[in-house]
Amino acid sequence: MEEIEGASALQPARLRQTPSWLITQTATLTNRLISAALTEAGATRYHYAVLAALEEFGPTSQAELGRRCHIDRSDIVATINNLVHERYVERRQDPADRRQNLITLTEAGQQRLQHIAGVLDGVQHDLLGHLAEREREALTTTLRTILDHPSNPENGEASA
Repeated sequence: MEEIEGASALQPARLRQTPSWLITQTATLTNRLISAALTEAGATRYHYAVLAALEEFGPTSQAELGRRCHIDRSDIVATINNLVHERYVERRQDPADRRQNLITLTEAGQQRLQHIAGVLDGVQHDLLGHLAEREREALTTTLRTILDHPSNPENGEASA
């Protein structure tokens, strides 16, 4: 029998051949590494998601940020409150719809986003640094293809 190196040698071969099991195990490892790095940086996943969305899409309503970032309504309120308190974002009444607020990225928020991105880049390197660039690109493309497929229930177009 062939000797397998690493942690996977402890798991049954059937599991090591199942993509969904491998994705789950990789996600668990990634979650642990990301959570530790973000905690050390005094940030959360939600902070990063909201700041990144604001950088890319500009001033956005709280509700739209929640939808874009897949953050629950109560969690987006708490996240925005925290980011406002830290002066990373500003909340102002939307002149086009006085019933909602627009959230805007501040200069401090842009700097904070860059800091968090650097922390996460370090985790990406630790996790994937042993892969060739083309392997990393292929992995990213494959994962994006899985997530973007219309059968993904989060895309709102799930087939019966």
